[in-house]
Amino acid sequence: MKRLYNTRKRVLVTGGAGFLGSHLIDRLLERGDEVLCLDNLFTGTKENLYHLHNHPQFEFMRHDVTFPLYVEVDEIFNLACPAAPVHYQHDPIQTTKTSVHGAINMLGLAKRLGCRIFQASTSEVYGDPSVHPQREDYWGNVNPIGPRSCYDEGKRCAETLFFDYHNQLGLDIKVARIFNTYGPRMHANDGRVVSNFIVQALRGEDITIYGDGSQTRSFCYVDDLIDGFLALMDSAEGFTGPVNLGNPREFTIRDLAEKVIALTGSRSTLAFKPLPQDDPMQRCPDIGLARLELGWDPTVALEEGLERTVAYFSGSLE
Repeated sequence: MKRLYNTRKRVLVTGGAGFLGSHLIDRLLERGDEVLCLDNLFTGTKENLYHLHNHPQFEFMRHDVTFPLYVEVDEIFNLACPAAPVHYQHDPIQTTKTSVHGAINMLGLAKRLGCRIFQASTSEVYGDPSVHPQREDYWGNVNPIGPRSCYDEGKRCAETLFFDYHNQLGLDIKVARIFNTYGPRMHANDGRVVSNFIVQALRGEDITIYGDGSQTRSFCYVDDLIDGFLALMDSAEGFTGPVNLGNPREFTIRDLAEKVIALTGSRSTLAFKPLPQDDPMQRCPDIGLARLELGWDPTVALEEGLERTVAYFSGSLE
């Protein structure tokens, strides 16, 4: 539906009270958009949005994307879904429904409005990869009935739906596969490795490493990722993705733990526990497509990003 009076873009962000969603909303407001934030507050928190309470271009709606939504917007960013294992495994049925029913409902809304829609997919679609680093044309190695499958397969099905709506109905879609991201506003108890290590170090507790710590991850600072979101959403109509968004520099989990201990000045020691089922040994993006099509490349080094994240948790844990 065409706007009659307001020339400012109105953007819907589902999952907007979460870690990534709240940072995305900040950036959209900074560039002058109106933002409708949708969240059921299962893992998101209003604390991430307190600073926007009186913002004239911001609106919050408590709603679950597994139910239909009737609003008028110009663009949709679909970020709604618990993303940390401790959260998405808490209610795996609801996690799958959030990815699948949520995609159906948001795609239906985009179809009705004739607007562009962005899907926050994940590197988890690659599972425990046998190809390294992972390119977008790799089909993945996912256990469809394992403890992570509610998230992995839910996101894979959401991608299928997005491309079916694009191919069958001509819907204007953008699909991003997000790799490990960290930064301020991460949940202190989300079980992700960066937040776990920082919180444990600040509390002087043992740093828990699952496995021997030789498994690798790439860590993208949240500001870089949001740059990638906006570059993808604003890219030419013919470019749909999926496109990897992540930092291609690899670190072992043990390297990360030692960096966190050094940055916090903690006396924590390393405690090793068995590796969880289906936990990938390597996860690193090939971002050649993002560089080529979006001109995007992360710029924040791990040490710099960790310093900012440690500062955030130092304040929030007091």
